[in-house]
Amino acid sequence: QDKEKLEIRKLNDPPSAETVRDMIKYARNVIEEFRRAKHYKYILCLTLTPPACELLEICELSLDKMGAVFEDSNVYMLHMMYQAMGVCLYVQDWEGALRYGQKIIRPYSKHYPSYSLNVASMWLKLGRLYMALENRTAGVKALKR
Repeated sequence: QDKEKLEIRKLNDPPSAETVRDMIKYARNVIEEFRRAKHYKYILCLTLTPPACELLEICELSLDKMGAVFEDSNVYMLHMMYQAMGVCLYVQDWEGALRYGQKIIRPYSKHYPSYSLNVASMWLKLGRLYMALENRTAGVKALKR
């Protein structure tokens, strides 16, 4: 499944192997940078209001950059979408969290086994978001999944 997990965007002019290598290096660095920033912001939260919008900005900028080379199903893209969803949940941006969750669920269902806790957890989050946004039909369907 490694090829599926590291899927490259299908373009008329495919990126070179060096471009892909550089983007993987960038993705790993930005993930580590996000972890450090998240930890620092968490420590800051103990005394100040957390600047969560900065964390979301890191996610969105990196998703834009990586999206030029990687498909949304690429594990690096999924990781940053998941982090962005978490930030949206933290700041109670239910619509934003739902948008990210909807992008994540299909690749998760493809990458993980049917009864994976990752997939089940994402369906639970989606179900709760749909219900919070008063879309009962979609919420019940997601929760049943």
